[in-house]
Amino acid sequence: MQRYCLTFDLQNDPRKIAEYKRRHEKIWPEVRDSLFAAGVEAMEIYLAGTRLCMIMDVNDSFSLEKKAALDRANPKVQEWEASMAEFQDVPEGADPVRRWAPMEKVFDLAKQ
Repeated sequence: MQRYCLTFDLQNDPRKIAEYKRRHEKIWPEVRDSLFAAGVEAMEIYLAGTRLCMIMDVNDSFSLEKKAALDRANPKVQEWEASMAEFQDVPEGADPVRRWAPMEKVFDLAKQ
């Protein structure tokens, strides 16, 4: 099993942050199913201020490219992503569609 950690920032607006959190209390079934279909076994999102960190544990069939292709072919996932875009603070140079940026692993206690 492989792990991905990705990040992006929400807009610095307490109302938007609260709404983003509310919408993630129960995501759309089509979005949940698309994650499982792509090979995501587990996912958690953490928030510190405006910074989000998503941790995904994925099976051997998963790739970010495969997930992106599946997302492009799924109208409900596209609708969900568009609805989430209103909360996101897109940094200069970021992909205007896929705003989550992979994080670099810099430490692993198990390897010490």
